[in-house]
Amino acid sequence: MNAARELEGRVALVTGGASGIGLACARELSRRGARVAIADADERKLRRLGGKFAASDLYAIDVTDPAAVRQAVGDLSRRARRLDVLVLAAGICRDAVLWKMSDEAWSRVIDVDLSGAAHVLRAAAPALRRRRGGRVVLISSINGRRGKFGQANYAAAKAGLLGLARSAARELARSGVTVNVVEPGFTETPMTAGLPPGVRRRALAETPLGRAGRPEDIAAAVAFLAGPDASHITGQSLAVDGGQGMGA
Repeated sequence: MNAARELEGRVALVTGGASGIGLACARELSRRGARVAIADADERKLRRLGGKFAASDLYAIDVTDPAAVRQAVGDLSRRARRLDVLVLAAGICRDAVLWKMSDEAWSRVIDVDLSGAAHVLRAAAPALRRRRGGRVVLISSINGRRGKFGQANYAAAKAGLLGLARSAARELARSGVTVNVVEPGFTETPMTAGLPPGVRRRALAETPLGRAGRPEDIAAAVAFLAGPDASHITGQSLAVDGGQGMGA
């Protein structure tokens, strides 16, 4: 099989896929032959993707709503008659030091970044198990491993994804489903575009390769873990960070 079409015939669902890393993952999986469905809370951004992805495969849902998640996953599984790949990229940040962080900022980040991933994974597990070879990739962050000033909520959620992934990897292994994590470092996305110049300079200064990551860098790692060459890799975490998190 042509390596560029190695996912031909597969069906993938990408959460948080309307922009940033999620959108790069959706595009890369599609380029490799997969039918890609996207779930995202931003309906306006989803509408812009109507010419590139089937409109019926675009789900305007909030991953913190378990009922909406179950409905979307069930609809896709019924229409496509399969679900092979799940990429959990939905995430937000609400930065503040702990003593200034609001209850809402703490809860919302945990709800979207961690609980949202769990809701989708729980809903998709039966369909993935039926495939006897499904792939799950969760998008975490190097800050989930090393911590980050002003991001206790975000770091806690991303660290939680590691525990979720490794537990799911054990539970789903007998069904041939692999579960892995990709940990981006500082990456050029809409989420990081508004960072103060000083924060950007510090992030680049601690990155040995000397540049910020691109969403496409993350997508390439995700596509590898979703593909046939990663069939014996599960419960693992891969940092794609230009060396930024070395030693963490």
